[in-house]
Amino acid sequence: MRAKRFSFHQFKRGFRLIGVLLLFLVAIAGLWSCQGGKRSLSKRVLVIGFDGMDPKILSRLIEEGKVPSFEKLNNIGDFLPLNSSIPPQSPVAWANFITGMNPGGHGIFDFIHREPESYLPFLSTSRTEPPKRTIKLGSLILPLSGGKVELLRQGKAFWQILEEYDIPATIFRVPSNFPPAKTKQRTISGMGTPDVLGTYGTFSFYTEQPKELREDISGGAVFPVEVVDNVVKAQLVGPPNTFKEDNPTAVVDFTVYIDPENRMAKIVVQDEEVILKEGEWSQWVRVKFRMVRLLASLRGICRFYLKETHPVFKLYVTPINLDPKDPAMPISTPKSYSKKLCRRLGYFYTQGMPEDTKALDQGVLDDGEFLKQAEIVLDERMRMFNYELERFRSGLLFFYFSTLDQGTHMFWRLMDPEHPSYDPQLVAKYGNVVETLYLKMDEALGIALGYVDENTTLIVMSDHGFAPFYRGFQLNTWLKENGYVALIDEWRQGETEFFMNTDWDNTMAYALGFNGLYINQAGREEYGIVSPGEEKEALLEELAERLAQVRDPQTGLQVISHVYRTDEVYQGEAMKYAPDLIIGYNWGYRASNETALGQFPRELFRDNTDKWSGDHCMDYVWIPGIILSNREIKYRQPALYDIAPTILAEFGIPLPKEMVGRPIF
Repeated sequence: MRAKRFSFHQFKRGFRLIGVLLLFLVAIAGLWSCQGGKRSLSKRVLVIGFDGMDPKILSRLIEEGKVPSFEKLNNIGDFLPLNSSIPPQSPVAWANFITGMNPGGHGIFDFIHREPESYLPFLSTSRTEPPKRTIKLGSLILPLSGGKVELLRQGKAFWQILEEYDIPATIFRVPSNFPPAKTKQRTISGMGTPDVLGTYGTFSFYTEQPKELREDISGGAVFPVEVVDNVVKAQLVGPPNTFKEDNPTAVVDFTVYIDPENRMAKIVVQDEEVILKEGEWSQWVRVKFRMVRLLASLRGICRFYLKETHPVFKLYVTPINLDPKDPAMPISTPKSYSKKLCRRLGYFYTQGMPEDTKALDQGVLDDGEFLKQAEIVLDERMRMFNYELERFRSGLLFFYFSTLDQGTHMFWRLMDPEHPSYDPQLVAKYGNVVETLYLKMDEALGIALGYVDENTTLIVMSDHGFAPFYRGFQLNTWLKENGYVALIDEWRQGETEFFMNTDWDNTMAYALGFNGLYINQAGREEYGIVSPGEEKEALLEELAERLAQVRDPQTGLQVISHVYRTDEVYQGEAMKYAPDLIIGYNWGYRASNETALGQFPRELFRDNTDKWSGDHCMDYVWIPGIILSNREIKYRQPALYDIAPTILAEFGIPLPKEMVGRPIF
């Protein structure tokens, strides 16, 4: 049989049919991408978090023409105050942002929670557990199972939901996400990430004159040293060595050789040498704590600052950060992300709150030295910001800046003549620090605007604003003076913390953390005496009414503007550690540090003479954050928990029923 031949016209018709079929398949694929299959990847959402940016300050700077990038975004889009969380503490606020829920859903109520069974505090966002099984070989203790670091925030993060719909996301240093929530998305943890000691940041200070500093220094450790023949021998202090009996502290020796003629020194630590002049910061130095010879070690990174060589030797060392190339705890997803960033951009701060506010507050660093250290942090952050923007092709990019928050905490005192820490001599040099930081954030926004096109939704937000912190209120002392707390030994009032001197059999209520007040409830607390039901209800009403009447005898002002019942302002199933009342402090007031730690000082108020002078642990109505966008905001009273639903809506993703927020566009 002769084979059948195709004519040219038949071939042409067939080619046209194939073309039509291809167009049809493309159309179907596009329709599917809009209706629930894999989404179109041309859509981009860029979210920039400027922690602590205040709408009042930003509005003034826009009106004065000092922040052109914010002014431009305001003109092409929208700008509104953004309601913060109740209470407006950072871990609570950012958990609202991440989950689209309030604390009743995500379970973060304060920096500090308490175990009802013991009244003892614990950090609210994460928990570390040692290995459950070990074996002892002589003086060695070897683990047979792994330890665990657990994220205590509940609920799905919005980027986990994006992942379910194949929307790529990069989440850079968002707070309340250590250890990082499980995901294949690129994330690196922020506030809440510890140093190698497991603390939020413990600096080291080596000096010949330790008595110049307060004995109760917090946030750091002071090590007395001797200079012998222009040589200082000292140690970097690491974590407890859990591989050895009695858990001795792991250390790394280092030596400082001081130039006898010039104000400089050489620091030798393990196989690294650093030469510094007075007033100079080192680059990152990698150190290794050897736990078990040839078997186990822990790596960290730190920077040295040579404060002074003569006449008194003074050396500051940053908290020893987790090494991003080899972190001892999980700090990124996937695990390779932090390593790739380090290989591309060099070592960087992994510590959650890298600006060393404690060193400034304790007088170890002065204002100028702190600002230089904060500048190092910001320079690192800007390199990473540019890097992530350059490779941002589709999906979502969230990027977080901490500089403004930490700077406003420390320098509010120099822009507010009413503050107890106001110093006219320092104002000329540092009075414009906060404004300058806003201008630097404006530069960052300007860079981002260069990457925004018609397919990009830009959201710029902050978790809260700021207020002055003039006076600290001793809430536990007030409870004691008004008969709600009894002490075991009245003579020891103020000498202990964490309620160690509390007579629980005669205590009805207690305060822990910066805004929480708890009823000593029978059947919940270990030694609870207040019955749930009518007795508790009556006590809650009485406390709320009486606290709202408290006046400061020095100023005559109301101290507490509102007392919130958590069962009325929270929704969700994560209420186990919730306080019974949230104290909303008035403008200028805040719970004292002693209150947060369960102490009972004898005085009811104290002036805040610390450099930590601005704050946001007040009533949320005083300190809203900001939200700007290149799109019109239809919902005119947006809140933090509205951002996650808004992001999902931008990609056409249905909202989970657990979210209490709503899309704002």
